[in-house]
Amino acid sequence: MTPPGPSYRKVVSAGLILLAILLVALVIAIVAPFVTRWPVTVQALFYLIVGIAWIIPLKPLLRWSETGSWKAAPNGGSDGAAGGRDRGEG
Repeated sequence: MTPPGPSYRKVVSAGLILLAILLVALVIAIVAPFVTRWPVTVQALFYLIVGIAWIIPLKPLLRWSETGSWKAAPNGGSDGAAGGRDRGEG
């Protein structure tokens, strides 16, 4: 039996992640002339924050890619794959 190919969600989410990286890079390139006037420590803090912050909106996209749902499961964010085995149940 051959393994199933990637679902359309994974292809779409990969494309959207690349688009997000492109958009963040474009915004950084636009604001860079202004940021370079700031003190070096403020610049470093700015780039550190922006470098981490762009990942946060991707969490729902990655969840959708894996589960098909944009929202976390009501049982505390688990998709139910463990079936309670992590807590010694079942």
